[in-house]
Amino acid sequence: MYYTEFMESIIPLLTPKKATFYLLENSTIRQVLEKFDAHKFTVVPLIDEEGHYKGTLSEGDILRFIKNQANFNLSLAENISVKDIDHYRPYQSLHFDASLMEVYTLALDQNFVPLVDDQDHYIGIIKRKEVLLYLNKKNNK
Repeated sequence: MYYTEFMESIIPLLTPKKATFYLLENSTIRQVLEKFDAHKFTVVPLIDEEGHYKGTLSEGDILRFIKNQANFNLSLAENISVKDIDHYRPYQSLHFDASLMEVYTLALDQNFVPLVDDQDHYIGIIKRKEVLLYLNKKNNK
């Protein structure tokens, strides 16, 4: 594989925002627990009310938060926003015109790479699986 192949557009690998699961950063812990349970995701992008990418939230982030609360209960979970939870391993985002090499590098450590536009609005993700399938296809040509 040649380096120039890593300079190709990443847009064909994009799963657009409307086809992804994401959370608003002002969601409560209880809302997030219910959504994680229903959708079976373990890490999801967080966005603010204007659509800006703010990071990711994982089940582990929530569990660490709950563990560190002496008297945690579900009624407390209705009053705490997920933006108040520390993120153990936030996912780095990339600009939509990033190179495939940049996506590949992040995908080594992240299940997906969030993409943002010029104003840092969340526009979707590139899944690690899509990067690997694309590179395998290119390698087999």
